[in-house]
Amino acid sequence: MTTVPPLWFRLPPGFHDIAPSDREALDATAEALESPDARKELSRLMDGLDDLEGHDVVHTAIGLHPEEPTGVATSLFSLTVRAAAQPNPRLTVARAALGIARSPLWTSSTRRFIELPSGLPCSLVAGIISLPGVEHRLFQARIATVHPDGLHLLVLDLTSACAQYADAYTEILEAVAHTIRFSDPDPNPGTPEGTSRILEVLL
Repeated sequence: MTTVPPLWFRLPPGFHDIAPSDREALDATAEALESPDARKELSRLMDGLDDLEGHDVVHTAIGLHPEEPTGVATSLFSLTVRAAAQPNPRLTVARAALGIARSPLWTSSTRRFIELPSGLPCSLVAGIISLPGVEHRLFQARIATVHPDGLHLLVLDLTSACAQYADAYTEILEAVAHTIRFSDPDPNPGTPEGTSRILEVLL
């Protein structure tokens, strides 16, 4: 496991930190949902938690956002920290973005560079992916950037079976990337309360 450098970020309302050990609680949450479709989506996302172990994933959160009239849009956020393969941060991000975009899992994707307040290089790839053994296609947005120490690559992922919210999820992940800091922005942070519909959580 790569040593995690100091970094902070903020997720919008409706996202809840989880770990593979939280599977039982998530199963209970899935049972409590009134929407069969939402239960299936949440179950698929939970199945993916086990696959994240051993892949340098250091943080995961699940997004639960009410849909009209009675439903829940679910998503899975993850942050991966890997050792940078070489010292040039722009080259590190460019290679990571190219590797993501060239993955055979993508059936369609868009890609662009993002300007962060830190000035660090950053790229976004977003679109539809088809995973082996998964019947339905998923939407995924992936952002690659670097830690200012030049030694670590940061990859942020947001995955959902609710592909109809692709644009909103892409904007959410990009907004999260803009909140990344490398020194504690608030030693006594407040805890966000409540939940929001997916189209209301843009930062």
